[in-house]
Amino acid sequence: MRMVFIIAEIGINHNGEVGRAKQLIDVAVSAGCNAVKFQKRDIETSYTPEFLDSYRESPWGKTQREQKQALELSYDDYVEIDKYCDVKGIPWFASVWDNNSVEFIKKFNPAYNKIASLVLPNTEILKLIAAQKKYTFISTGASTIQEIDEAVRIFRDMGCMFELMHCNSTYPMKDEYANLSVIQSLKGTYCCDVGYSGHETGIQISLAAATLGATSIERHITLDRTMYGSDQSASLEPAGLAKLVRDIRIIEKAMGNGNKFITTEEQKVRDRYESYSLS
Repeated sequence: MRMVFIIAEIGINHNGEVGRAKQLIDVAVSAGCNAVKFQKRDIETSYTPEFLDSYRESPWGKTQREQKQALELSYDDYVEIDKYCDVKGIPWFASVWDNNSVEFIKKFNPAYNKIASLVLPNTEILKLIAAQKKYTFISTGASTIQEIDEAVRIFRDMGCMFELMHCNSTYPMKDEYANLSVIQSLKGTYCCDVGYSGHETGIQISLAAATLGATSIERHITLDRTMYGSDQSASLEPAGLAKLVRDIRIIEKAMGNGNKFITTEEQKVRDRYESYSLS
């Protein structure tokens, strides 16, 4: 079993504060994650004016626009994050929600790209991402088989390496919605690597996904699940993330290579038994 690629999804759990983003990067590094991920949206092009003007009370105001603008990091913030991740030795990348954000993140030349579940039907964005020829994680939550077919076709036609990620797009996800058997179904159908992007509250389902052969595991992380934010309750706090990474690495060792053989330690047990056995 190859090592699972573990992604710490910071998303918007920094609540618009670059200092908090750095703290979350530190959490991911300390836990032993392979990468951190953010979310980028151009608010004015991702949502209608009517929606942005609608009521939503938050620490930053009483409209959707005020809330969503406050959660976005600036270009200078990402410059700082890019430098910080470089110093900490961990790659970062982002899922993007619109064409402007594709170009925004492209300027930082991240090692990977990510297609968020709800963006998967947007073939224009799929083509913009695939054209970059960077390894791309494609989440499949709330998606139809036909939409996944089209995404796979686009990435293969454009020669861009990718990995599907089984996902259920509810926050937090109920255990009975996990449907982890889809991991093997997607592998069989598309003959590609398949990871798991989880929104559950614990770590058991993610560990089961690793045991079932998920090649990547992505989980939202937070400093405190009680903080303001729609994703916080479906996120792992530092101790939970550290335990998840530790347990996945144990599973990798335990899975072995599938070949039946007598270990050195077993042979010693057998030799001792045969030395005093009457058989």
